[in-house]
Amino acid sequence: MMLYITIGILIALAILIVRNIRIVPQSEAYVIERLGAYSQTWKVGIHVKMPFIDRIVQKVSLKEKILDFPPQPVITKDNVTMMIDIVVYFQITDPKLVTYGVENPLNAVENLAATTLRNIIGDLELDETLTSRDIINGKMRSILDEATDPWGIKVNRVEVKNIIPPEAIKDSMEKQMRAERERRETILIAEGEKQSAILVAEGKKQSMILEAEAEKEAAIQRARGEAEAILAVQRAKAEGIRMIKEVEADDAVIKIRSLEAFEKVADGQSTKIIIPSDIQNMAGMLTAAAELTSKK
Repeated sequence: MMLYITIGILIALAILIVRNIRIVPQSEAYVIERLGAYSQTWKVGIHVKMPFIDRIVQKVSLKEKILDFPPQPVITKDNVTMMIDIVVYFQITDPKLVTYGVENPLNAVENLAATTLRNIIGDLELDETLTSRDIINGKMRSILDEATDPWGIKVNRVEVKNIIPPEAIKDSMEKQMRAERERRETILIAEGEKQSAILVAEGKKQSMILEAEAEKEAAIQRARGEAEAILAVQRAKAEGIRMIKEVEADDAVIKIRSLEAFEKVADGQSTKIIIPSDIQNMAGMLTAAAELTSKK
């Protein structure tokens, strides 16, 4: 009988121990209380809690969380009401503090973010709000990280997701953007026409330069041709004189050639011809010789 009781007790103890074995997964932590007071924080691994004494108060996820808040109404420094939608990225770094430091961590972060956003936008005007997203993000992250540190929460970054101005402001901005686009379009068209006119003028200038260069080159070539022709004539005359000297032509032959030349001149329109004296003497001799021949 005692054996069965002992076996039953051992089985009961084994079941009790097995039921109190816990495995903590990666990126999670368990907060443990012993008799109502904080005892320890279990990290990843196998743990055994004491039955009826220890209890798991809260299972905390250590992964980075994303809070996408609905658009918050804010008022700028120049009294313009707009809606701003922000996203907060945060992570729990101390499970004990987040368990005992704040009642509802997510709700606390959301309300703190909305209050901080209103304070920051209240110091900015409309134009600054629309163009200073990086400044708003940096200030929000710094303030929230400092405020949530006692809760064991680290704010990694804050992003302004959307800024929605009033309809009247949106219409005014659209008109301004449309006017700016039209102004830029007009400037681009004017610049294009200017560049086109410059290119046309450059083309005409280059064409005139090329025509002048062509005329210059043609004139140079004509001058070279005429010079070469003159040089060829002079060379031919010099060659003729050289050949006459080489054959040693006597004075009679030269004089006869002169007479032939004057004969050709006489066939022209000239009314007066001056004949050198030596050619006259030679002509007389030729005439006398002709008369003697006829008498015989």
